[in-house]
Amino acid sequence: MRPFRTLTATAAPMLRDNVDTDTIIPSREIQSVTKQGLGAGLFAGWRYLAPGGREPNPDFVLNQTRFAAAAILVAGENFGCGSSREHAVWALADQGFRAIVAPSFAPIFEDNCLNNGMLALCLPSATVAALAQALLTGSNEPRLTIDLERQALFGPAPSGTAPTGIPFRVEPEARLRLLEGLDAIDLSLRELTGLDAFRQRDREERPWVYL
Repeated sequence: MRPFRTLTATAAPMLRDNVDTDTIIPSREIQSVTKQGLGAGLFAGWRYLAPGGREPNPDFVLNQTRFAAAAILVAGENFGCGSSREHAVWALADQGFRAIVAPSFAPIFEDNCLNNGMLALCLPSATVAALAQALLTGSNEPRLTIDLERQALFGPAPSGTAPTGIPFRVEPEARLRLLEGLDAIDLSLRELTGLDAFRQRDREERPWVYL
């Protein structure tokens, strides 16, 4: 997986609670056996004017020029709820998203993000709401910087002032995997020397198991 260390990118605010995986990518949009090409179906029910169509809904945030190139999504509570559909994360990644900031995530969706190198970042509801408001109404570019090494998020700042970092915490193993681009298999392979040593000891202590 591609390592995630520091990301500075356009951030799109979409403060809707309980956005489920079928909303993130409707089942009718899943017509591929690969991870590629799913971005076109991302939020299809909101993004396009007609089901199955491709005429953009001008009111939807990702169709607005200011947010069209977003790689960070600022979302509402319980994002990614519903099913365990991993295609939801694949669609977000195919569209170009690398991080989602929200007050909370559905646990399976959060795991799917980690397994695909995407940061699911939890911040307090009030902080997320303030970020979204600043992105919507600010005169500067709607950009955020997420520094995973320092565990700080930097948002828009008034002209002539330094941005103020918002601290956050990511569980240590998840942080390590994202920083180094490790999937679950990679993480196991890092322990290969210890596993081989255990197996050798076990072979000596219980030789009958290895007949």
